Amino acid sequence: MQTRIPAVLMRGGTSKGLFFHANHLPSDPGLRDAMLLAAYGSPDPNRRQIDGVGGAVSTTSKVAIISPSASTDYDVVYNFGQVSIDRPLVDFKGNCGNMSSAVGPFAVDEGLVAATEPITRVRIHQINTDKLIVAEVPVKDGRFDETGDYEIAGVPGSGSRIILRFSDPGGSLTGKLFPTGNVKDNLDVPEMGTIELTIIDAANPVVLVQAAVLDLEGTEIEKIDSDETIKEQLERIRCTVAVEIGLAESIEEATQRSQAVPKIAWVSAPKSYQTLGGKTVDVAEIDLVARMMSMGTLHKSFAVSGAVATAGAARIPGTVVHDLMSPEAGTKEIMKLGHPSGIIEVGAVVVETKGNFNYKEAILGRTARRLMEGYVLVPEKIRQQG
Repeated sequence: MQTRIPAVLMRGGTSKGLFFHANHLPSDPGLRDAMLLAAYGSPDPNRRQIDGVGGAVSTTSKVAIISPSASTDYDVVYNFGQVSIDRPLVDFKGNCGNMSSAVGPFAVDEGLVAATEPITRVRIHQINTDKLIVAEVPVKDGRFDETGDYEIAGVPGSGSRIILRFSDPGGSLTGKLFPTGNVKDNLDVPEMGTIELTIIDAANPVVLVQAAVLDLEGTEIEKIDSDETIKEQLERIRCTVAVEIGLAESIEEATQRSQAVPKIAWVSAPKSYQTLGGKTVDVAEIDLVARMMSMGTLHKSFAVSGAVATAGAARIPGTVVHDLMSPEAGTKEIMKLGHPSGIIEVGAVVVETKGNFNYKEAILGRTARRLMEGYVLVPEKIRQQG
C-alpha cells in the first residue's frame, strides 16, 4: 500500500515542482521531509530520481507548500523547499523566484483568493525570507488564464505574462542588503587566494564575481559543466562566503547542508554569444552577461532571485557588477541580462539616502502553467517510520 497525497505539478518560470496545501502534509517537519524525498525519488546516488517525480536536475526538484495567510497583509503563505537529488535533504533556506511565479496561479485555481478579471493581485508571504511578493495573475472565467504571447528564455512557446513584484527584497536571510557591510569584499578562499567579490542578499543571498577572476570570458556554457576545476573553484568560493555570512559553520557543512544558498554567479561586460538553442545574443541586446550555478551545475537559464540580486548590485556603485556597467546601462529602467538560454529582463528600484542604499522593489515578468493534478504516491513505510 502507498500513501496518497493531493498535489499539483506546476511549472513556474524555468522551474517546476509539486505544489501542496500545507494541511495535506504532516505537521512534523521530519516526517514531512521524508515524504517529500520519497515523492521526488531522493536521495538517488545515481542522481536520476528514477523512483519519484523529480527530474534529476535542480530546477525540477523543487517543492512549494501553500496555505492561507492568517494576516490581513497577505493572501497566502508560500514555503519553498529545494529537494536534494543525491542527499536526504530538503533545504528550506531561501526562495526560488521562478517557482514564485506559479504561486499566484495556484492560489487562484485552488480558491485561496477571490478571482478578479482580468488581473488578480495575489499578495504572497514568502515565509523562507519573510518578504512580500505581489503577483499580478491573468484571470479568465474565474481561473488562471495561461494563454498569451509572452515568451521567456528557457521555456518553449509562450504564455500569459505574470508580473512579480518583489517588495523590499534586501536582507532576505541575513537581515542586510550587504551582509558584510561592504559593497565589495576581498575574501581569502582556500587554495585560490584573495578573491574580489560582492555579497548581496536580495531575494536570496548571492555571491557575485567577475568572470575574469575565474579566467573565463563569461560567455562559456558547455565548458562549465565539463570542467571540474571551474566547478570546484565556484563551490569553494560559495562555501567560503556561506561561512563568512553565517549560513554555515564550515565549508564542509556548506556543501553538505546548504546547497541552495548562497547562490553564486559570475558576470562580464556585454558581448555576443550563442545560446544553448543556437540563437545569437547580440552585444547590443544586453547590458551584462551573467552565468549562475544551481546546486553544483550550471543553471541553464538564470535564477529569478539571482536576477533580482544582480540587477540590484548593478544599481549600486562599487559592486563588482556596477564596475562592468556602462553609464547608459546604469540609468535604464529595465536591465537585460544575457544567460545561457537567452535574456532575462528585470527592473530594480534602488534609492540612495546619505550613502545608504534601499532596494525598494524588483519587477519581473514570468509565465507559468498547471501541468498535472491529482495525487503523488509515497510508500506507506515512510509514514509508519515517522
